[in-house]
Amino acid sequence: MYEGIFLPDSTLTGDARRRAQKRMWYGFLAMTLGSFMAVLDIQIVASSINELRAGLSASIDEIQWVQTAYLIAEVIAVPLSGYMSRMLSTRNYFVISALGFTLASVACAFSWSLGSMVVFRVLQGLLGGGMIPTAFASMFILFPDPKTRAVPQVLSGMLTMLASSLGPTIGGYVTDSLSWHWLFLLNVVPGLVCASAVWTLLRIDRPQPALFKNFDVYGLVFMAMFLGGLEYTLDEGPRKDWFAEDSVAITAVITVIGGVLFFWRSFTAKHPIVDLRAFHDRNFAISSMVSTVLGIGMFTLIYLTPVFLGQVSGYNPLQIGEVMMVQGGTMFFTAPLAGRLGSRMDPRRVIVIGLVLIAAGTYLNSFVTSDWGFAEFALPQALRGAGFVFSFIPMTGLALGTLPPSEVHNASGLFNVTRNIGGALGLAVITTLINQRTWLHWQMLAEMTRPTREPVREALSTMQGALQPSLGSAGSAGGAIGMLAQQVQLQAATLTYADMYRLLSWVIIGSVLLIPLLQKPRKLTPEVAAH
Repeated sequence: MYEGIFLPDSTLTGDARRRAQKRMWYGFLAMTLGSFMAVLDIQIVASSINELRAGLSASIDEIQWVQTAYLIAEVIAVPLSGYMSRMLSTRNYFVISALGFTLASVACAFSWSLGSMVVFRVLQGLLGGGMIPTAFASMFILFPDPKTRAVPQVLSGMLTMLASSLGPTIGGYVTDSLSWHWLFLLNVVPGLVCASAVWTLLRIDRPQPALFKNFDVYGLVFMAMFLGGLEYTLDEGPRKDWFAEDSVAITAVITVIGGVLFFWRSFTAKHPIVDLRAFHDRNFAISSMVSTVLGIGMFTLIYLTPVFLGQVSGYNPLQIGEVMMVQGGTMFFTAPLAGRLGSRMDPRRVIVIGLVLIAAGTYLNSFVTSDWGFAEFALPQALRGAGFVFSFIPMTGLALGTLPPSEVHNASGLFNVTRNIGGALGLAVITTLINQRTWLHWQMLAEMTRPTREPVREALSTMQGALQPSLGSAGSAGGAIGMLAQQVQLQAATLTYADMYRLLSWVIIGSVLLIPLLQKPRKLTPEVAAH
C-alpha cells in the first residue's frame, strides 16, 4: 500500500480541481528546478577546476578532491533517497535537501581552504543527490497516466540533460566574467525558490515514522563502503596508475568487501536501506543496463570534447562552451518532438532512434583532425543532443512505468545511480585508454619521424629556414626539432581521441540489442496509483 497520496481526484470538480492541478504542476516544476541545479553543479565546477585550484592554492592532485568528494557523497545519497522519502515524506525530504544544498553552496563559496571546501562539497553531494531521484519518482506519482505524463517527462528529461551539456558553458562564462565563488552562489536563489514552492504547493505522501526504528545502519555503512569506494577507485585509479597506488588498491578491496556485505544485507534484512527487488522487474533491469551505457556515453563525451578542444585546438573555456552549447541547444529544440514521437510510436523505437543518433554523432568524431573547430563539431554535437533526448526520456518511462507506485521512489534512486556509475566507469576506462593509446601512437609517429628519413630531413630544413632569422643557425636547429616534436605530440593526441570516439560509438550501438527485451509499460489510472 502506498500511503497517503494527496492528489487531485474525482471528488474535486470545476475550479477546485483546476487549482489543485495547477498547484501540482508548479510544485513539480520546482522539483525539476532543484534537480537541474544538482546536476548542473557537477559540470559547472568541473569546467572551472583550474580557477578553483588557483583560488584555494591547491596542487593539481589535491584539487581533484573538490569533485571526487561531491561525486562520492552523491552516489551514496541517490539510492538512499527512496528510504528517506518514505521515512520523512517526499515533500519534507525534498525541502530539507534543497535548503541543505543551498546552505552548503554558500559555505563552498566562502571556503577558506581546500579542506573546508572538501567538507562542504561532501554536504552538497549528500543533500543535492537526494533531489534528483526524488523529482523523477514524484513525476510518476503525480502523473500516473502515461498520456498526462508525456509533457512533464519531456521537460524533466530535457532539463537534466541540459544541465550536463550547459555546465561547461555556464562555468566558463561565470569564472571569466566574475569569479569562482559565483559557481556556488548561483545556487542560492533557485534553491530557495524550489524549497519554498515545494513546501507550499505539494503534499504527496505522509511520513512513516516507524521507519526511523527500522533504519538499517549496517546497510548504510556497507552501501557507503561499496558505492563510495567504487566511485573513488574509478575516479582516482586512472590518475594514479591504478593498483600501483596504495590508496587505490586499499579502496578497491574495501569496495569488494562492502559490495558483498551490501548485497547480502539487502537480500536478508527485514527492512533493507535499499530494496533491490525492483531488479526483478524485467523492464527495470534492462533499462538500468541501457542507462549505464547512456551514462558512459554522456559523461565521457562531455569530458572528451572539451579536453580535445583545450589540448589540441587551444580553445579557451568560453570557446569550448560555445561548441558544447550546440548539443544543449539541440536538446532544447528536439525535446518536444521526442515527447510527441514517444506518445505516437512504440517508445522502444524512439529509444533505438536515439541510440543510433548518439552512435552516429560519436562515430563522425572519429574522423577528427587537429584542425577541427566549431564548424566540424557542430553536426556531431547536434546528432548527439537529439539522440540523448530521444533515448533518455522514453527510457525513464519504460524503467519505472511497469513498477507499482510503492516501489517508484526506491527504483528511481537505483535507476539514477546506474547512470552515475556508468559515467564513472566510462571515464575511468577512457582515461586509462587515453594514456595507453597516446603512448602507442607517439611511438608509431616517432618511428615515422626519424631524422634519418628523407621527408623528415626536408621538413626540418624548411622549419629551420623559417626560424633562422629570429633564432640564428644554432637556435633554429633546436627550434625545428622542438616544432617537430610538438607536431608529433599533437597528432598522437588527435589519433587517440579519434580512437576513443570510435570505441564509444560501438559501445552505444551495441546497447541497441537490449531494446527488444523491453516491454511497453502498462497504463496506470489515478485511482490505481493512489493505492
